[in-house]
Amino acid sequence: MENTRSSDPREDEVRVLLAGPDSWLAAVEPAFAAAEAFSTRTVESAERATAVATEGSLDRIDCVVAAASFDSGTDHDATGLELLADLRSRDVGTPFVLAPSSGDESLASRAIEAGVDDYVLADADPSDLRRRCREVVERDRDHRHKDEAVAGFESLFSTPYQFVAVLDPDGTVVRANRAAVRALGVEERAVLGKRFWGLSWSDAADRRELQGVVQRALRGEYVDFEARLPGGIGDENIAEEGDVLFEFTVRPVSLGDSEGEGSSADADVDRLLVDGREVAERARLEAELRESEELHRVTLNNMTDTVLVTDDDGEFTYVCPNVHFIFGYSAEEIHELGSIDALLGEELFDRGRLDTEGVLTNVECTATDKDGREHALLVNVRQVSIQDGTVLYSCRDITKRKQRERALTQLHRTSRGLLYAETGPEIADRVVTDAASILPPAAAAVYQFDSEENALYPTAASDELIETLGTLPELRPDRGTVVSRAFVEGETRTADADTEANGGTPPGREQSMFAPLGDYVAVPLGDHGVFLAATTNGDSFDEIGEDVVELVAATTEAAFDRVERERELRDRDQRLQQQNEQLSQLNRVNEFIREIDQALVGAQSRENIEAAVCDRLTADDRFAFAWIGETTSLNRTLRPRAWAGDERGYLDSVPLESDAEAATGDASPVTGDARLATSGASPTSGDAGLASSIEPSLRAADERETVLVPNVADQLRTGQWCKEAVSRDFQSVLSIPLAYDDVLFGTLSIYAETPDAFDEMAQSVLRELGDTVASAINAVQRKEALRSDTVVELEYDVPDPNATLSRLASEADASLSVEGTVSRDDGTTLVFVATEEADPERVLDAAEEFVGVTDAKIVRETDDGGLVGLGVGGDFVTTVLADHGAVLRNLRATPGGLSLSVDVPDSVTTRSIDEVISNTYDAAEAVAQRERTRALDTTGSPGRLFDDLTERQLEVAQTAYHAGFFDAERDVTGRDVASMLDISHTAFYDHVRRIQRKLYASLFESAPRPSEVE
Repeated sequence: MENTRSSDPREDEVRVLLAGPDSWLAAVEPAFAAAEAFSTRTVESAERATAVATEGSLDRIDCVVAAASFDSGTDHDATGLELLADLRSRDVGTPFVLAPSSGDESLASRAIEAGVDDYVLADADPSDLRRRCREVVERDRDHRHKDEAVAGFESLFSTPYQFVAVLDPDGTVVRANRAAVRALGVEERAVLGKRFWGLSWSDAADRRELQGVVQRALRGEYVDFEARLPGGIGDENIAEEGDVLFEFTVRPVSLGDSEGEGSSADADVDRLLVDGREVAERARLEAELRESEELHRVTLNNMTDTVLVTDDDGEFTYVCPNVHFIFGYSAEEIHELGSIDALLGEELFDRGRLDTEGVLTNVECTATDKDGREHALLVNVRQVSIQDGTVLYSCRDITKRKQRERALTQLHRTSRGLLYAETGPEIADRVVTDAASILPPAAAAVYQFDSEENALYPTAASDELIETLGTLPELRPDRGTVVSRAFVEGETRTADADTEANGGTPPGREQSMFAPLGDYVAVPLGDHGVFLAATTNGDSFDEIGEDVVELVAATTEAAFDRVERERELRDRDQRLQQQNEQLSQLNRVNEFIREIDQALVGAQSRENIEAAVCDRLTADDRFAFAWIGETTSLNRTLRPRAWAGDERGYLDSVPLESDAEAATGDASPVTGDARLATSGASPTSGDAGLASSIEPSLRAADERETVLVPNVADQLRTGQWCKEAVSRDFQSVLSIPLAYDDVLFGTLSIYAETPDAFDEMAQSVLRELGDTVASAINAVQRKEALRSDTVVELEYDVPDPNATLSRLASEADASLSVEGTVSRDDGTTLVFVATEEADPERVLDAAEEFVGVTDAKIVRETDDGGLVGLGVGGDFVTTVLADHGAVLRNLRATPGGLSLSVDVPDSVTTRSIDEVISNTYDAAEAVAQRERTRALDTTGSPGRLFDDLTERQLEVAQTAYHAGFFDAERDVTGRDVASMLDISHTAFYDHVRRIQRKLYASLFESAPRPSEVE
């Protein structure tokens, strides 16, 4: 809110900032609105008041009138004194008036201590409030004026080569600067306190005159006088013989005068100011005049502008000695020409206009020098009266400037034309074509650098250069020519510089290549190449020519940079467009992957998982068709388990068994080598047609690798499945093996209605989807295995003497049986092995020599053997089987090999477990398979207990159990078991107590309640 009135012309306007709440402003603002000599600006907050007072605008604030409190309604209301402190902290010295609505002595005391300029109540008489504001503003202005006067005096007082002294009205010296003390030739204490006329003046007879000077100054006069002092102010005068003459001025000063000096005879004089300067001697003046004349003469002889003076008839009265710089004539030869018309031509200017204006500037003309060369001149004509001359001509040679202007004009046209060039050759052709207009005596060529070939190629060359040098060859950047040197060194190279640097002979191949040229300049074009300009008529480039060549090269380089930048921008736009498309596709892929992940989390069976995956892949027309097949173990065929989309009988029409003849269908018969794909080997290039004849799902199952067919139509003649796929508009196929821990559950095959539907990103995401689906199937099977009461017991013989346990049994000459395993935190597995009819020490000694055994310890010793704990790196076979829902029943090792039996729940395929055993032991042979029923634990307590126990607690419990710690007639103590575990017996008993507590909780907390039993 702002209210501004025009100022009273009889007195200065006072600009007041009113700062306070609305109620306060309503009471105070009318007091100023009634007076035209005041203008006001109002604000309601302390923050806004600070901003206005510090904004530094032209509308400066002369005074701030603030309320005692702003009543902003916040937790901490600002006060007027806080506003004052904020302004002073920001070096704002604007006068400040505190005007509370109601006040007391305490507030007034605090305000005075805070430094307010005045304190007045808001409801005071309006005229009194305005008067108080004007008084603080005028006091502030007076202080500023005095500060400025003091600063000016101090500046004068510190002048090093000026005598300055301050006198009392009685003539006593109260201050004197260093220059005055030095001029008087005494120390400062001999000057201060003495009468001015009693100082060490050289002529004592002048002292009475000096006393009169002081009396006149006291009457308000400014008095000038001359006097001699024994010393000079300058250091060079100290050693000079004789006194030094000074010119002095004495002026009265009234301290009450805001300007700092008296201005009338009746003014009160408080001080006298004396300042003096040395008087220059006549000889010095004459010497300076002679020096000035000599400087004028030297300047005229060496300046390039020519000055001529003529009379009214145009005949020369004065010719500048440097006339030869432009015209080639001597001064005498110019006089012989007779008149100015013979030199500059007739009707150079309008005589009447010269008479009217007295001076004519920048008159352009053309003159011919003594050698017949034309010069463009810029002439200034002035009326003068020098001896017999009346007209002065000042001539400046602007020939080079005109040449530069013409070159720049053509270069500007060339630059505009280069804006439309889109390729390097276009730029080179345009520059070479226009070079003849920009540089009339020059021929030109543009070499472009090919970074891949590491060569400089002549992209364009003028006809004159080709006629002189012939066809220009490509150049290597080997510094062998001026062009290659300019490019490699990144510097402009000229013929004169290269010849001088080589002892007067053109370097390298220049002797033959550029010998026909008169002169040449090679300018690098950054990383783009080199611009070469040369003369073919024997002339040389002058300074202007070389500068223009540099400008042409700079323009050419800028054009190359622009084209390269635009190409980079186009490439970047294309990449961004591709990235946007990829991101859009990624978003779509992530969308259905997220849907599939959500479906997998809630799936309760393998069937649910497979159906959900196929449904999500074909939803919203993402893909045309998707199905999941399972590999059977007997005839290596694929059995469809789930599918979705527009199948249209495809699965019934294509062969899904790994048989060569079935794979080709009606196509020409193939040899037995077609079974290569079913053996798990990847087809070679010679077998590519054979591999493509097999349905991608079968190939993915056989090869355990993702199979992509980007365009089915390209393989139309190779197999029956291609014909069936194309007839259903399946244009591209991606088949992914579903394998977990090297166990194949089946394949996921996806069909699209467009070729190349699966880019690298889609393949990567879908391959990860295959891993996720396989992991989910394995997890579901493990859950189902826990609820299954029917198991298939598989027995295997492993006649492999190189297996770790077989080798250990052979080395120890013992039979070893696995009693249990515990997975450790460090990634190893603790295997409890029972020895039969063998000393455990012998097994322990043999185990220490095995790289695959990280540590070994004896858990228990018996009469016919014992129990040994072996640390084995990585997962043991029991862990791998458990991951797939199976349980190891028995594992026995002898020097001849291994024998083991595995319980496989009916929810887990025996084929998958067979793959686990085959992957673990290469020579494993299945010897028996039988079904049996196992009892289920309806309470789930053991499973809960194993979940509750940590791996360390499980290791402690199994070690204690196998060591016989829990036997009724035990001879094994807790200290014995603790030493086996390398822990203290206290830690062992602590583990046992924790295990017991968890055991009892598992038993009693999950036991049925009495009500549930009834």
